[in-house]
Amino acid sequence: MQPTILLIEDDLSLVELVKYNLEKEGFTVFHAADGEEGLVMARERTPDLILLDWMLPFVPGIEVCRRLRKAPDTANIPIIMLTARTEEGDRIRGLDTGADDYITKPYSPRELISRIHAVLRRVRPAYSGQVLTYDDISLDATSHKVTRGGRSIRLGPTEFRLLRHFLENPDRVFSREQLLDAVWGHDVYVEPRTVDVHIRRLRKVLNEGDAQDVIRTVRSAGYALDVDAA
Repeated sequence: MQPTILLIEDDLSLVELVKYNLEKEGFTVFHAADGEEGLVMARERTPDLILLDWMLPFVPGIEVCRRLRKAPDTANIPIIMLTARTEEGDRIRGLDTGADDYITKPYSPRELISRIHAVLRRVRPAYSGQVLTYDDISLDATSHKVTRGGRSIRLGPTEFRLLRHFLENPDRVFSREQLLDAVWGHDVYVEPRTVDVHIRRLRKVLNEGDAQDVIRTVRSAGYALDVDAA
């Protein structure tokens, strides 16, 4: 799955330039033109990374960043702030609010792409080809091999993507809609109850031999990978 990026920026000429270069690099890019729209899209799309302009209509970028960090659904999404502010105090304020990186304008597309790759490598181990592990579960994103307690596990493609998403975001609760977007994609229509079917399949395979169930069902909220699920 290609990483998805939400670009929250009101300068349309800059949007076109950034979007062109990121899509050429293989990213999927969504755009919001103001802070309010950006907050809504961040919750609906759950992107892999957010590029956030400081100076935005309606809700300024620094406040958008603060709200994203406070909301459970978006608290762990990496954020790179884009701004013309060059003062050290502003940079520190942005980072203290929760931004993972801070780029001052003007910047080159090459620098922006390099920063994005660096942040994704830090927060998404599978992005750099590493093995994802949680408790006694191991998933090799390159070879598509999964083991639990040393036992080889065979997963269908959907269950593999589902487990990978959980391993990239352990202990985080995802609604059915968020899992549909992350695993099936935004442009595919699938009934939300389909998620329950694949969760049951994933549980059945992971829990063979009376292994502990690590997928927690959160009533009226969704599912999470949680070693304390039982």
